[in-house]
Amino acid sequence: MKFSKTVVSVALAFSAWPALAAPNNDTLRAELSQLVQRLNQLEAANQRLQARLTEVEEEEKEEKEEAMASRLEDMEIELLSLRKQARAIETVEGISAGAAMTMLAQDALTGETNESDSQLNYRADISVTLPGGEIGDAEGHLFAQFRLGQGEGLSFTRPGFSSTPSSTAFQLTEGEDAAAILAQAWYQLDVPLNGTREDASQHLEINFGKIDSFVFFDQNTVADDESSRFLNNAFVHNPLLDSSGAAGVDAYGFSPGARLAYHVDGTAGDGWRVSLGAFGAGEGASFKDSFSQPFVIGQLESGHQYLNGPAGTVCVYAWTNGSATPYANAADSGTERQSGWGLSVDQQVTETLTLFARYGHATQGKVRFNRAATAGMELNGAAWGREKDRLGLAGDWLSASNGFQADAPTLDADSVDGPDFGYAPSGPELLAELYYAWHVNDHLELTPDLQWIARPGANGAAKDITVLGLRATMGF
Repeated sequence: MKFSKTVVSVALAFSAWPALAAPNNDTLRAELSQLVQRLNQLEAANQRLQARLTEVEEEEKEEKEEAMASRLEDMEIELLSLRKQARAIETVEGISAGAAMTMLAQDALTGETNESDSQLNYRADISVTLPGGEIGDAEGHLFAQFRLGQGEGLSFTRPGFSSTPSSTAFQLTEGEDAAAILAQAWYQLDVPLNGTREDASQHLEINFGKIDSFVFFDQNTVADDESSRFLNNAFVHNPLLDSSGAAGVDAYGFSPGARLAYHVDGTAGDGWRVSLGAFGAGEGASFKDSFSQPFVIGQLESGHQYLNGPAGTVCVYAWTNGSATPYANAADSGTERQSGWGLSVDQQVTETLTLFARYGHATQGKVRFNRAATAGMELNGAAWGREKDRLGLAGDWLSASNGFQADAPTLDADSVDGPDFGYAPSGPELLAELYYAWHVNDHLELTPDLQWIARPGANGAAKDITVLGLRATMGF
């Protein structure tokens, strides 16, 4: 039944096909006309699309060019900024600064003081090093230091040769205000002699300005800084130069001057240096007089290592001062020439132990003591698990000069109130100091300190002086 229906349907379809496949001419013309119109419309639309695409490409091109131009402008601005930063970096390159404050509390356990048995003082220092220009391969630096403080420290009715147990004390003599002074301001020029600045081993150094002469002379690795090591100035510098006053500095420890040095760098701490300095002394130290009678000092310094072991340094020096004050130091006593020579040695013995020694000998002038011998050691805290702590111990021997022993009992230079000294010196003054520097952190150090002075001023009848102190040093 299904097969017959299918055959009938196919037969009907074939019978109607010729009528569908043979449209008349009018119909064809109409369809062709519509087709042409449609093609024309498509062509017009295509042209419009092509034109729009061209416009879009032009717009995108302009946008890209504008974006590129804007980016280039931004890059130019950034480059100019980087150049300015580079110039700024070049300007500040070589600048370094530091600041530190030292506070010291001391109590006189024995000995007769002029005022209170307990004293507190502080001192603050600010320093800056600036680039000082170049002359060929020679490079210059400018150093400036400002200092202020309050508190005069302990003083005793029978002062010893080692004049003060507190070398950190600093106060303006004009008053008690903590006003700052320009302590140092000097220029240094380093001239390489056998190569460029980077590889030369021989150099010439020139310094001039207001200077602390001990920055360049009588250096010692473990006995040269009262803010971190020994407090008594008999251990800070050679006592003949400092306590005895042979250096002739101003009231604050500075003076105008100049220095010339030649040094040869070694390969393993074995270099050497020879230096000559001339500094204002007496009235000249405070810019009140010329350099007619300056303090002149020459030094030979040598670094060494024995058998490739620990390093050490030896400094040998000699000095003369035409404006020195004799022990008969009345206002009308005038000045005299004082001369002498000295030695400063430090030697690291082990990784934790360093020894040091100084010797001074006066060869000319009326000085209260004419020979001084100092020796001591510094032990690094690594020995007991505190590698940044330090233990220091030192002793000093100061021998009264023959002239002072003869004159002191009767000398009355000022003709007021009898003899100036009023005792018969004999033998030496003895001094010892012990400290422990406790490293609290990278910016704070606390240091208990104990000092003992026997026979102060070589006076066998004077009471021993014992001073206990605590120092706090803060800085960066």
